[in-house]
Amino acid sequence: AEREDISNSMQQILDEATDPWGVLVERVEVKDVRLPQNLQRAMAAEAEAHRDAKAKVIAAEGELNASRALKEAADVITESPAALQLRYLQTLSAIAAERNSTILFPM
Repeated sequence: AEREDISNSMQQILDEATDPWGVLVERVEVKDVRLPQNLQRAMAAEAEAHRDAKAKVIAAEGELNASRALKEAADVITESPAALQLRYLQTLSAIAAERNSTILFPM
């Protein structure tokens, strides 16, 4: 698609230059475009910077969603004092299962 645009643009430029001489250029076709190494490196650096910026935005959105979820969880726990105790016991149970240990509670 871009090759066709370039070809059309070149066709117009050539027509403007050759019409006064009575020469008609019938067709212009771009087969291959080669870019200098320094331009290729600059384009690659720009693309990498764009990817990095996009990754940072995605990470920031993830952090925002996580903080909202934590706030909602804190709101739920503050509504019920027993919820905090249950969460504490659930965490202890998970730790005990993970490390294959036993937890003793004083009575």
